[in-house]
Amino acid sequence: MPVINLRQMKKGQSGIITAITVGGELGRRIREMGLVPGAELTVQGRAPLYDPVAIRVLDSTLSLRNNEADHISVEVDD
Repeated sequence: MPVINLRQMKKGQSGIITAITVGGELGRRIREMGLVPGAELTVQGRAPLYDPVAIRVLDSTLSLRNNEADHISVEVDD
């Protein structure tokens, strides 16, 4: 299964997080939201200008800006 950036995922697409590629405050914040390697997520939708993206993870809906989504690698189904 291919590994892509969360920003590249389409609405309705699901996958499993393989890596968080940022450290520091932003990396900590992303992990505190439950976005950790092994977590399953689904893209719920995008704003009209494609930023932010709404995702479903751990029975919660989260909103991420594209600059945050850029740091999350996801293994997706073909």
